[in-house]
Amino acid sequence: MTNSNAALNFLSVGKIANTHGVRGELKIFPFTDFPEVRFAKGKELILTSPEEGTQLKVKIVSAREQKTVYIVKLEGYDNINQVEKYKGWEVKVPKEEAVEAEDNAYYFHEIIGCTVWTEQGEELGSITDILTPGANDVWVVKRKGGKELLIPFIESVVKEVNIAEKKVRIELMEGLLD
Repeated sequence: MTNSNAALNFLSVGKIANTHGVRGELKIFPFTDFPEVRFAKGKELILTSPEEGTQLKVKIVSAREQKTVYIVKLEGYDNINQVEKYKGWEVKVPKEEAVEAEDNAYYFHEIIGCTVWTEQGEELGSITDILTPGANDVWVVKRKGGKELLIPFIESVVKEVNIAEKKVRIELMEGLLD
């Protein structure tokens, strides 16, 4: 099943980092706050090739956490040679399976693409990426002049997030535009 619009209907929940052992297990680096839900036994995942967008539906037989990755065994894959080709592939789920975000918590796909405005009504640019360096996320804003602006996702800066209108209103901190 290949479809250029298919990416819009799925959430990326991880990436296949490598194989594990010789019995067909995969090391998946999770991009989700709910890996225990996403990689539970019996769950279905969509493996997506980064090059041609080819998609493959698979079912989890077992999964366990190991440091920063999940070791996942897929139904029908019992040998390293069968899974070797999936290294680097994205791991996705249908968008309908999104876990409801808590208040003041947002999914990356909801924030990326939002336009950022100051409280004074000045448009600063649109959010192109989200960094997760530690205590709080940092939103990367592409400005019209091409320069990037880094906005910390903290209450004193981010005043309003309107997902429906794809708008974010911020209070400029001193030094933020330097």
